[in-house]
Order: sequence, then structure tokens, then C-alpha cells
Amino acid sequence: MPTATAESIPDHIASLFKKQFHETPLIVRSPGRVNLIGEHTDYNEGFVLPASIDKAAYVAITPRTDDQFHWIAADLKDELIGDIHSLQKSSKGWPNYLMGVTQQLLKAGHKVKGFNCVFSGDVPIGAGMSSSAALECAVAFSLNELFHLKISKVDLVKLCQKAENEFVGVKSGIMDQFASMFGKKDHVIRLDCRSLEYEYFPFKMQDIRIVLCDTQVKHSLVTSEYNTRRAQCEAGVKLLQQYAPEIQSLRDVELSLLEQHRMEMDPVVYNRCLYVVEENARLLEATEDLQRGDMASFGNRMYLTHYGLRDLYEVSCPELDFLVEFTENEEIVLGSRMMGGGFGGCTINLVKEENIDSFYDRITAAYKKGMKKDLKIYTGKIESGTSIISQ
Repeated sequence: MPTATAESIPDHIASLFKKQFHETPLIVRSPGRVNLIGEHTDYNEGFVLPASIDKAAYVAITPRTDDQFHWIAADLKDELIGDIHSLQKSSKGWPNYLMGVTQQLLKAGHKVKGFNCVFSGDVPIGAGMSSSAALECAVAFSLNELFHLKISKVDLVKLCQKAENEFVGVKSGIMDQFASMFGKKDHVIRLDCRSLEYEYFPFKMQDIRIVLCDTQVKHSLVTSEYNTRRAQCEAGVKLLQQYAPEIQSLRDVELSLLEQHRMEMDPVVYNRCLYVVEENARLLEATEDLQRGDMASFGNRMYLTHYGLRDLYEVSCPELDFLVEFTENEEIVLGSRMMGGGFGGCTINLVKEENIDSFYDRITAAYKKGMKKDLKIYTGKIESGTSIISQ
């Protein structure tokens, strides 16, 4: 990540771009995201409640007249040159997000030429804030503008998800890209991951901050266990379809039906299904909390989500549990839970602004003592989604 502040990133990449390519670029910002409630529900066609944040990926970009590309990762001081019709997965990692989006545009029959691009950002990598989706959305949005493709934002989101699934190789749901593209300042998005219908709910932040505590743990388990959880959920659906053929996913499962056939299920499969069914119901109740302005009740549901992820879905880890348990006795913390795929990454916390600095000091010291690790803390605000900075 750059040493420059977030505000200076657009100027930084514009300067690099002009120096390299002698042109004034289009600059697009696309934010990372947090997810307040609704974890591991997206690929089960359920509901999620994300928001875009004040940390983002930024791209500076211009079209070329040939089919060549020249991409520069400013933070990594790395670059790649090639042909858009000869895209091969790169061991470097970062080019795959740009390649995946470009490939999807070409596969869909859009008239795309080569392009020059310099990108940077301040979304922490590996902390569960979807830096990859932010970059994908920034590139897709930019190319849509550059080549006048007239693709709707919803279709851009779908395209970015396919890029992640098919080229990058991560079978993620659609939430990350949707939140990045559709974010609205001071609001969360209730997204129906089946229909892609969405609704904004106000998120009162006058005296509350979203605080992310990064465990500094990144387990290699995430991808394999993620795919295992998907398979377990699908196994539960397959069994229940014998009794209710109209069921398409766990989204359609009532708790009473699940309980009725509990003894026919593998206990682990039952636990996975129970968590998802309860989490969908919890999210719908949480949006009612927001409409009433009841942030205490909303925060309590965050704790319930964590306990479900820990005990039923089993995607937490000791470090995440330690951080959540620490907050249970902190009066200025309204809610806390692990966020993201699991086995590491961040906890997301709703913290009252009063005495927030002393909270940082206490939780950092406790984590160092208890887990023998340093803790990184990020404070976020809810900002708008993908947009043009300058052109």
C-alpha cells in the first residue's frame, strides 16, 4: 500500500501516468467494502448487508488504438505489457484482476481495444475488505466509460463477479462487487443475492465508528474450506428437496422444515444449514433495527452472527474469537463479529466515539498479551460507490 494518504492517491497515479504515457488519464475510484451482517449467505442466494467504505482502488487509464496493454501497479512498482487477445493467468497475481475483466468484456462481444493503466489504492490487502473487487470494479467501470460500451452497473457487477470466478479462480458470490459499485454514503445496502433487488437503509454514524481489527492472521484454509462449506450447504438443499421440490437454495428453507429433517442429515451439514437459515432471518430483523434507529439491538445481532460463524459454520479462529470476546465487556462497543471468509482477517466493530482512543490502546495491548501478535486497526466511514474522479 502507498505511503501517500488516500486523498493524494489520484494525484499520485495521475502524475505517474503522465510521466509514463504523456497523456491525461481518466481517473476512477472504486471502494472496498465491509459487511455488517449476512456472512456466507451470498452463495446461498440469501441476503447481505454491505456498505462501501472510505478506502478504495484508484485507476488512471486511457485507451490505445492497438490491442496492446501496458499496466502499472504503482504500489508494487511492477508492470506488465501484452496483448488483450493473448491473456494468460499470471503468477504475479495482480494482473489477473485486470485480465479477468478484459476477457469478460471480449467474451461478451464488446468492442474493447488495448489500454494503458496505472493503479493504486488504500484498501488493506487480505483484511477482508475486498481489495480485489474494488480493483475489478474500477477497471470495468473505466473501460465502460473509455469505450462507450453503455453497460449497466448491474451488468458490470455480474461481469466482475465472473472475472473473479472464471479467471482469478475464486468462487465468490456477488456481494463484494455489488457493494463496491452501488455503495451510498451513510447507508448500508440490503441486497437480495438471488434477484439482485436492493434497498438502502440509513446507518446512523453521528457518534459511532466502524472499527476493523486485523488479526494479522491469514490462513491458507480459506479457499478450500470456502468450497467445502458451499458443498455442505448444497448437500443440505439436496436432501430437503426430496420433501419440498420447490426449494432452490437455503434461502427457501424454513427453520421448521430444517428441524423436521434434522435426524436425516449429517450433523455437520445440519449445522451449516442452521447457521445460514438463522442468519438470513437475523439480517431481515437487523434492517428493522436500522429503520427504528436501534443501534444497540443491531449490534447485538452482530454478536449472534459471530457465535453462529464460530459454533455452527466453524470458520472462525482463536484470534478472531479473542477479539470479539474482549469487546463483550466494553460499554462503548455496540457489536462485534468476524467479517469475511474466516480463519483470519478482521473483526468488524461498532464503537462509540467517546473514549475510542483508549479502546484502541486496551484491545491492542490485550491482543499482544493474549495472542502474542500485533493488531492493526482501521477506522472506516461509509462512502459512495464507484465513480469518476476526473476526466
